[in-house]
Amino acid sequence: MNRKQKKMLTRILITAAMLLALHFIPVTGLPQLALYLAAYLVIGYDILRKAGKGILNHQVFDENFLMTVATIGAFALAIYERNGDYNEAIAVMLFYQVGELFQSYAVGKSRRNISALMDIRPDYANMERNGKLERVDPDEVKIGSIIVVQPGEKVPLDGIVVDGHSSLNTSALTGESVPRDVREGGEIISGCVNLSGVLKIRTTKEFGESTVSKILDLVENASSRKSRSENFISKFARVYTPAVCFAALAVAIFPPLVRMLFMDTGAEWDVWIYRALTFLVISCPCALVISIPLSFFAGIGGASKEGILIKGSNYLETLSQTKYVVFDKTGTLTQGVFEVNAVHHNSLDEAKILEYAALAESASSHPISKSLQKAYGKPIDRSRVSDIQEISGHGVMAKVDGVPIAAGNHKLMEKLGISYHSCHSVGTIVHIAIDGQYAGHIVISDVIKPHSKEAVAALKHAGVEKTVMLTGDVKKVADRVASELGIDEVYSELLPAGKVEKVEALLSGKQKNAKLAFVGDGINDAPVLSRADIGIAMGAMGSDAAIEAADVVLMDDDPVQIAKSIKISRKCIRIVYQNIIFALIIKFACLGLGVVGIANMWFAIFADVGVMIIAILNAIRALRVHDL
Repeated sequence: MNRKQKKMLTRILITAAMLLALHFIPVTGLPQLALYLAAYLVIGYDILRKAGKGILNHQVFDENFLMTVATIGAFALAIYERNGDYNEAIAVMLFYQVGELFQSYAVGKSRRNISALMDIRPDYANMERNGKLERVDPDEVKIGSIIVVQPGEKVPLDGIVVDGHSSLNTSALTGESVPRDVREGGEIISGCVNLSGVLKIRTTKEFGESTVSKILDLVENASSRKSRSENFISKFARVYTPAVCFAALAVAIFPPLVRMLFMDTGAEWDVWIYRALTFLVISCPCALVISIPLSFFAGIGGASKEGILIKGSNYLETLSQTKYVVFDKTGTLTQGVFEVNAVHHNSLDEAKILEYAALAESASSHPISKSLQKAYGKPIDRSRVSDIQEISGHGVMAKVDGVPIAAGNHKLMEKLGISYHSCHSVGTIVHIAIDGQYAGHIVISDVIKPHSKEAVAALKHAGVEKTVMLTGDVKKVADRVASELGIDEVYSELLPAGKVEKVEALLSGKQKNAKLAFVGDGINDAPVLSRADIGIAMGAMGSDAAIEAADVVLMDDDPVQIAKSIKISRKCIRIVYQNIIFALIIKFACLGLGVVGIANMWFAIFADVGVMIIAILNAIRALRVHDL
């Protein structure tokens, strides 16, 4: 418990003790009233203050106003009837505060899951100056600077390891407790904790653009994007609260007037005012106003603990309705780690073709380009390369040592009018033309992620009706991957615009209430992520553009998390609807009982505080998502 919660618990215990003591103390009249008022102020002074501020700010109708009117009215009735029974008034406020304590604890528990992410924020970066390590603000570190991360320290910025090897704790980012190894030449993202060796890192991003900053921004802004259910409850409360206040006023005034004017019986003002006050206590919308946002908050917090960042409760709600999942292939279902397997039909020495291909592709960050550079195995001399022209969906054209080089797929060769040899090997084929003449092709293959097949099966089990794969890769490779993973439909050899067109076609052909999710990781996936009903990006190795455009980010790049995120969202939505239905049924039933005089103030306390506590406890279940 935090200090505020401990203070509230102390006030609750003091008030309960005072009520118990007053039950046995033989005191009456003004001293009795003074003692009960003291107990009332101990437990309710903050509610009275909030109600007063609301009236001064012209925002009268809220739960604080309802509690204040009901309890002060109960005191006034006890004074009028001279029965000395002030317990009901204090009990209403006491149990209301018990409900508020439950709510505070539940929100705190949800917030702690999200706060675990906030712990990834680095406080400093180490820079080596004059042979000594100097701590500087991460914001001051420029791109290309060398920083030193010692064992036990957080990695402050994204970069490349230039010296050292170590194990990293990535649990705050991914939810995965198994350490990951990193060594010289490997990419490293901010937010990890260095466990063993000293690492020297050349930064590739400024702090504001680093992974840790983007994650913190996503989490901090998640609560601002409200779901339809939350917006409905907010609008409902704005109309409902003043409506029940006027209804309670009507209960207090009209029945006595009718009895007095048209019936030969007494008005019984005290009876109907008591019923009106009971009506007010029952009508308090706390269970809905508190539990619905809390359910979404808990769902987002539980997901973040598992390494699934959902940018808002509106996306959580949309995710629960997902019936179609469309995948990009490279980096999503496959590892995006390409390796050169062979060079075929080569007219030049194999090493020379690899050299030309690597140099021509040297300006690209595409995994295929990186695999060519890796196969070349020597430092890239960019001064040898000029006139680089990247043709989307085709390949690259450049001059190497003044010689025109074309490296790309068969569409590039056809575009240039160069005769080429087809390849029967399964993999990505990079055709090479030197000075307008075909020089051979390089076979590059990707590796399917270990859990991709399991991920597709899990989606089917979760109720997803159709899985689709879109890729710019050749048909032979795409068909093999789709067949191996059990994907329903596959579309290959697509340009980025072609992916958008396919998603548009799928969106127009789906059922009205079914939602389509697209999963990708590359820069060219950003338009499709934005166009889909829900965009899911691979966060660990995904591009900044993809993470920015997506609505959900998977921090460990594991496709199994897609099905888990859908299950989390559906559990959360189930809890939301359970709370809405339960609260409304109990509320309206008890309101009716209160009007006819069956429900007294103690019954009202259960209807308000009891329902609120039950709804809050139900909402907390949204935190438990680890075993879904």
